[in-house]
Amino acid sequence: MIDRRTLLAGAALLLGSGPQGLSQALSAELPLGQPEAFSFDALKARARDLAARPYAAPAVPDRDVLQAIDYDAHGKLKYKPDHALWAEGPSAFPVTFFHLGRYFQKPVRMHVVEGAQAREIIYDPAAFEMPADSPARRLPPNPGFAGFRFQERRGGPLDWRRNDWVAFLGASYFRAIGELYQYGLSARGLALDTVMPDRPEEFPDFTHVWFETPAPDSDTVTVLTLLDGPSAAGAYRFRMRRTRSVVMDIEASLHLRKDVGRFGLAPLTSMYWFSETAKPTAVDWRPEVHDSDGLALWTGTGERIWRPLRNPPRTMVSAFSDERPRGFGLMQRDRLFDHYQDGVYYDRRPSLWVEPLGDWGKGSVQLVENATDDEIHDNVVAMWVPREPARAGSSHDLAYRLHWVADEPYPSNLARVVATREGNGGQAGTDRPKGVRKFVVEFLGEPLGRLPAGVKPEPVLTASRGTFPLARTEAVPDDVPGHWRAEFDLAVAGADPVELRLFLRRGDETLSETWTYQYIPAA
Repeated sequence: MIDRRTLLAGAALLLGSGPQGLSQALSAELPLGQPEAFSFDALKARARDLAARPYAAPAVPDRDVLQAIDYDAHGKLKYKPDHALWAEGPSAFPVTFFHLGRYFQKPVRMHVVEGAQAREIIYDPAAFEMPADSPARRLPPNPGFAGFRFQERRGGPLDWRRNDWVAFLGASYFRAIGELYQYGLSARGLALDTVMPDRPEEFPDFTHVWFETPAPDSDTVTVLTLLDGPSAAGAYRFRMRRTRSVVMDIEASLHLRKDVGRFGLAPLTSMYWFSETAKPTAVDWRPEVHDSDGLALWTGTGERIWRPLRNPPRTMVSAFSDERPRGFGLMQRDRLFDHYQDGVYYDRRPSLWVEPLGDWGKGSVQLVENATDDEIHDNVVAMWVPREPARAGSSHDLAYRLHWVADEPYPSNLARVVATREGNGGQAGTDRPKGVRKFVVEFLGEPLGRLPAGVKPEPVLTASRGTFPLARTEAVPDDVPGHWRAEFDLAVAGADPVELRLFLRRGDETLSETWTYQYIPAA
C-alpha cells in the first residue's frame, strides 16, 4: 500500500535552431552540459546492456541534507517559471522541475534533445525560490532533480506559470489532469511483485529523462526515460498530447535481471476508501471518498465488465483472464459533487483508460485492493500480467495508449452500472435472516429506456457459491428514463469470498454491461 504523503508529497505543489542555437537561447536562465549523441534506439540498447550487468543504485547526494528537507522545507522550494525549459519557446509547453528532498532522494538526470544531440540540464539553486535557511543550500553542485512537470500552453486560456497538466515524480510514477482540470490517480512505468507472499514489492526508478524539442505550437510533447531497478531495466518513449484531455502513447522496451513473480504492465494506482456501496459507520463526515470507484474492462471477446472497487478487510487480488484485451481502466463514474461534499473535488478526479496497441497475447487484468482507514493511501492497483512467467534474461516490448479523461473513451451502447449498494438481507419490518446479504445494483442506459411499458428486464445472476432467495428488477422511482435496479439476496455460509456476476437481458438481447463483485462474508 502506497502512502500518498510519501510518493506524492511534492505533487501537493501542483497547482527550431540547432544545438548551438539552443545553448545560446537557454544559457541565460538554464545552464546546459556538453552535447552528446542521442536516439531512442541508442536508449533501448543502453537499457538492454544495463540489464546484463548487476544493479547499481543511483548515488544519492548527501543523505543527511536530503533528510533535513522535510515536507514543509520541500514545499518552500518552488521552481521559478522564468527558469523553465522552453519558457520562451519553441515548445508551447514549458517544463519546470521538482527539488530533491526527504521523500524524493534519488536524483533524476534531465536532458534536452535537439536533433540527434542531447545536453544535460544542470541543477542551479538560483532556479528555485529558496529560503536563506533552507537545508537545500548545503547540497553539493548539480545534485540532480526529483522530477518534472509540463506547464499549460503559453498564451493559452490558463496562466502557464500557475497551471500544469502532467507530472513525473517518485520512482516511475506519473499522472496527468483530465478534461475536468484535476489531478487524481497515478500511473507508473512498471509494477514488480505487487503483493507477493515471498518477496517485497519493488519500485524501479526513472533515472534519466530526455525532452525532445517539439515544433512551435505543437499540442504534443515527447519524453524518453531510462528505467532501472534491481530486477529490471527499460527504455520508454512517451508521446503526450494536450487537447481537451490528456492522451499518452507509450512504447516500452523491458529487460529482466531477475525472475519476477507478478510482472505488472501498464499499472494504474488509485485510492478507494468508501462510497455508497458500504460506508463504515461514523468513520467520516463525507458521503464518499475515492479517486476511482470501479474497474472497467473491455475484453478481447467484446464483453463489457464493471467491477466496483472495495475497501476489503484484508489484501485481495482478483484476476480477469483475457486474450488480446481491448482495454481496461480505473474509472471515476460518480460525478455529483453532493455525493462527496469535499473541497478537494473528488467529483472531478480523472478516469484513466489503458488501450493496448498491438497484440498483448494471453494474460489477465489483475486488481489489487488493500485495506485502508484513510484517504492518504493509494490502496488500489490495476495492471496487465502476461500469462507466461517473467524470467531473468527475458525481454518484453509493448505499446499502449493512456487516456486521462472524464469517462471511458470508447463507451458501449449497453446500459451501465451507476451504483452498487449492499446491506442486510431479508425484508424491512421482519426478522432479518442470518447469513443473507442484500445487493442492489443500479443500471442506466438507452437499452433500458426503450423497454415497452410493463416489461421488466431479466436479471441474470451467478455466484461461485451460495443461493439467491430473492432476485428481481424494478424501475428506479425517479422518472429518469432507462434507470433500473436489480435487487437480490445472497444466502451463503462460511467466510470464503464469493464471486458474483450479474447482467440484464430481455430474451436473447443483452441490455447491460456485466457487473462483477467479490463479496467477503463477515466473520
